[in-house]
Amino acid sequence: MDWLAPVDGYCERTGPEYWSEPVNAVTNAAFLIAALVMARRLRGRPGMTTGRVLVGILAAIGVGSYLFHTHANRLTGLIDVVPIVVFILAYVFVATRDYLGQRAWVAALVMIAFIPYAAALTPAFRALPFFEVSAFYWPVPVLILIYAAILGRRDPATARGLALGAGILAVSLVFRSLDQPLCAATGGLGTHFLWHVLNGVMLGWMIEVWRRWRVARG
Repeated sequence: MDWLAPVDGYCERTGPEYWSEPVNAVTNAAFLIAALVMARRLRGRPGMTTGRVLVGILAAIGVGSYLFHTHANRLTGLIDVVPIVVFILAYVFVATRDYLGQRAWVAALVMIAFIPYAAALTPAFRALPFFEVSAFYWPVPVLILIYAAILGRRDPATARGLALGAGILAVSLVFRSLDQPLCAATGGLGTHFLWHVLNGVMLGWMIEVWRRWRVARG
């Protein structure tokens, strides 16, 4: 496999040039801004190590995505995806350990179980019209809603926060999926940049949900 072979997977890209996706590239700032905002909100508070780790991963998502939308090849595509997967796995661990009150080893098992869970649901979404474009990501809002449902009575504030996060993620996935179908209608711009903006907001919000949970417990 040629890891440096050019990749053209988005409406805005018209060639292999570095600056062929300027809007998609620049809007990765949404991840970095969200990381900066949350870093400031965590500052000066005890017991926020978990939040700071999530902030670091969020910043890595912005950097990885920027590299992919400028140096568009298989290698940077991997650099783009890995931090996203790490954030998902980390948040599953944190949500299970903290929100559900499970021991770390149980949270680790649930985190590992996300892999077969996603592997089972992804083909189902891939078989659905429209959903197939972002099939790998759709199991995530479903899982967030499952956690929200579990927490509905014992911790309604966190449940509402998670549900809102799942809603923002679903909307961002819609825009990710509409990038090519609306390419001509948007004059070659596409809608992938809205995935960046909304996903940055969503990931920052998910860290904020954890921060509020932590503050409420002293």
